[in-house]
Amino acid sequence: MATIRVRDWTKEQIEKIRDTESHSSHDSVIKSLLKDRKLAKYADDAAEAVPESESDSLTNDPDTAFDDLTVLGELSGADNGVLFLWCPSCGNELAHLTADNPLGLSVFEIECQRCLTHLDRHAIVAIEIGYPIEQKLVEDCLQDDLKDCVVDYWDRTLDSAAVGALDDDLDPAHLVWQFDQYLRQFSWEWPVDVPVVGFATGETYRNTTTDEYLEVIEPVSENRNAMDSFKIRRYAGDPDTHDGETEILDSTAVVDHIVNRRLLLEVRTDSASLPESTEPTT
Repeated sequence: MATIRVRDWTKEQIEKIRDTESHSSHDSVIKSLLKDRKLAKYADDAAEAVPESESDSLTNDPDTAFDDLTVLGELSGADNGVLFLWCPSCGNELAHLTADNPLGLSVFEIECQRCLTHLDRHAIVAIEIGYPIEQKLVEDCLQDDLKDCVVDYWDRTLDSAAVGALDDDLDPAHLVWQFDQYLRQFSWEWPVDVPVVGFATGETYRNTTTDEYLEVIEPVSENRNAMDSFKIRRYAGDPDTHDGETEILDSTAVVDHIVNRRLLLEVRTDSASLPESTEPTT
């Protein structure tokens, strides 16, 4: 399927609403969509009128972290077919869409005009009518919700990869590389209680399966569309009390650790110094 060009299509939909409802401008249409509570009420009433089997087919099967705030990749339907797409990196609104249910957006890409990040369905957040966006903007917590929504989606997606439950068109190794790239571009601090989705120089990770610690020294490959191999220092236990040995962790092993949700980010204080490592002999 070809990549959807949202800009012209969205403009056409907004112009249709403007002409039908006699709005004075595009901005007037957008404000109406955001603020018209009658539209939200209509969506609730319409849902009650749909037969149970059809209504169930439009709901999101995954147990997501938020209601009415969903990463586009797992959104199957939208209230009244209205979606507002947002960039989780800078909190910029990307586009307004009207779409038929169920959604069929297997390929969707757009560039954020504020931060210039190229986003696809795994990093675009769709906000539906029921989400209290005005309140969140006033409380200055929309950005946090966008991040938490994406972190939750990435974590659950890799959980699915670990048990072989991904859709056929998704490759776990490519997803890991893609999530790792997004994480670098977004400059997010990863939650210490959520298994990591990336692997970065200068970080230390704890393997929750073996209780080993992996200190990442540097990449030793330059893959363009896949995870790199890394030079690491492996500790059998806490680096403060154990000697480390330096080795090469190949890209396949990196992906395996991340897909199987073994690694947690180990946050160390600036004053904490790692003991001298034991370099392998050649």
